[in-house]
Amino acid sequence: MNTLLLVDGSNLLFQMFYGMPSRIVNEEGVPIQGVIGFVGALLKIIRMTSPTHIAVLFDGEHENPRKALDEDYKADRPDYSRVPEEDNPFSQLPYVKKALSVLKIPYKETISCEVDDWMAAYVTTYSCDHKIVIASFDSDFFQLISPNVSVLRYRGENSTVLTPAEIEARFGITPVEYADF
Repeated sequence: MNTLLLVDGSNLLFQMFYGMPSRIVNEEGVPIQGVIGFVGALLKIIRMTSPTHIAVLFDGEHENPRKALDEDYKADRPDYSRVPEEDNPFSQLPYVKKALSVLKIPYKETISCEVDDWMAAYVTTYSCDHKIVIASFDSDFFQLISPNVSVLRYRGENSTVLTPAEIEARFGITPVEYADF
């Protein structure tokens, strides 16, 4: 069976941007620690999962229709347009995309929805005949877990793969019950 690796690119970039021990800059003095962490982590994730297919998906910087329905939706998130470039993970996104192009890894950025929506569409479309691994720390993906779908929470040697059995053991519910939980 083929394995499709879906990487929540924004999630991984944030994890690496804030998780690197110090600021690393390129020859022009531009911070790139998130890029270095992203590429290193992605290569390790690929080795861990041995996918036959891969896609890295990024949330675009656009108005979110869900915010119109609920003003508290993601209200705790900082406004990165007001953050200095060296403190803004999005400032490193062009370098991440360039690295993905060099590595010939397909990527796409949403323009009208969220990565969660795309991931759910991939799972709905391909999980019958593909094993799917979603690499993300976003627990919303737990509801997509099934016998053919798992969620990889990358933490180097402390990475975990969540399966239906893991969800039941941790929460006492099945993955399809997670959204209600």
